Amino acid sequence: MAILRWDPFSSFPRFISPMAGFDDEDWPEVTENRGLDFYETEDEVVVKAAVPGVPADKVDVTFEDGVLRIKARIEETEEEKKKKKVIYRQHKIASFDYTTTLPRAVMGEKIDAEVSDGVVTVKAPIAPAAKAKKITVKTKK
Repeated sequence: MAILRWDPFSSFPRFISPMAGFDDEDWPEVTENRGLDFYETEDEVVVKAAVPGVPADKVDVTFEDGVLRIKARIEETEEEKKKKKVIYRQHKIASFDYTTTLPRAVMGEKIDAEVSDGVVTVKAPIAPAAKAKKITVKTKK
């Protein structure tokens, strides 16, 4: 039996997997879409998505056929040089892709999005036809 490297952040335990003897290169890339929250107020649906380290100009928000999609990607290269020799190089790539349907019909043309402190906040006004209506109950004589 092969000795396996333990990864505490792995989304599944490798020691149980039938493919446990494979190298890391053989494993598919695992992506997680945590960090998406949404709630509803009386007048709007609010969606918040975590995009840490991504500036506003690198965030794309689209809404089509009731589906909201938030995409953000940044690639940075940082080099420190000492006497014209590269002694340290770091590549940072951050990519976020959130897709969700909204729980109510909204006015797509009035959706607003902003980025603050690594969080995209999307506010979508609820369509008048989708708002709750008070119905008067009558008694039958």
